[in-house]
Amino acid sequence: MTNPKDAFKIMSLFNQFKGRHPKIVRFMTQELMGGVPEGTIFEISMTRPGEDTISTNMKVTAEDIELLQELKNLR
Repeated sequence: MTNPKDAFKIMSLFNQFKGRHPKIVRFMTQELMGGVPEGTIFEISMTRPGEDTISTNMKVTAEDIELLQELKNLR
């Protein structure tokens, strides 16, 4: 069971994150929470200050969906 003090701290940090990055939170809520079908491709890019952008991608498999469902069930 989560300590209430820790839960409050996490909620506070997450609320600050939402304020700094509203587009990311909106994307996660609208696109990911509704479920991601097998065959969906995620592409992730990262650009560090002063460096070139690096990117990678992954195609969602049935096993990935099963893992996410199991993680949801742990809650």
